[in-house]
Amino acid sequence: MQVILREGESQESLLTRFQKSMQRSGVLREFRARRHFISKAEKTRMAERKAARKAARRRKNYLSRR
Repeated sequence: MQVILREGESQESLLTRFQKSMQRSGVLREFRARRHFISKAEKTRMAERKAARKAARRRKNYLSRR
């Protein structure tokens, strides 16, 4: 990942841009996920939980709009 310092840009804003680009690319998320071995069964359970949370959030948003 590379971020180039713009003319007149402070180091704080450069660091902020770098952190945002790292977050958007998903590099850190993938690194954290690969720190420990996760079995296929655990991945399946995690995916099911994620899908259930997503469905619940969609139901909540749908009902709140009506």
